[in-house]
Parts: sequence; C-alpha cells; structure tokens
Amino acid sequence: MQRVSQLISKEPVDTPTFKSLSPRHKDVVTDFYDNLNYDNDDVVKEVETTIDKVSMKHNTETDVIYNYIDKELGV
Repeated sequence: MQRVSQLISKEPVDTPTFKSLSPRHKDVVTDFYDNLNYDNDDVVKEVETTIDKVSMKHNTETDVIYNYIDKELGV
C-alpha cells in the first residue's frame, strides 16, 4: 500500500523535461513556480521579474529557467 507522501508529488510539474533537470535546477524551477504571481495582468513582466529574483536567490544564471521554459514549450 502506498503512503500519502508517495501519492502527493512535491514537484510542480510532472513532465520529462522537469524530470531531466539536475536537483539544483529542479529547486530553481520549483521556486520559480512558487513565486510566480498568476494574477498579474502583465504576464511577460511578471515572468521576467520572477526569473531574475529566483536566479539571484539561487545564485544561478537566468538561462537555467529560460532554457527550461523553451524545452517545455518545444522551442
């Protein structure tokens, strides 16, 4: 029998692209999803601002998130 913790995924998305990320990059992308304000009218500005904040917080390049988004979108 499975436990509740096994049924509830801690990952924000369940895609092959997300699963292929390193643990550090998974943390960055998860933090991006957690910090994104989905109610903001200016979506592009919100996404770019959140990417900048999360990248600074995790001391990573913004390309980590941009490349992830491109792969998810198939670009």
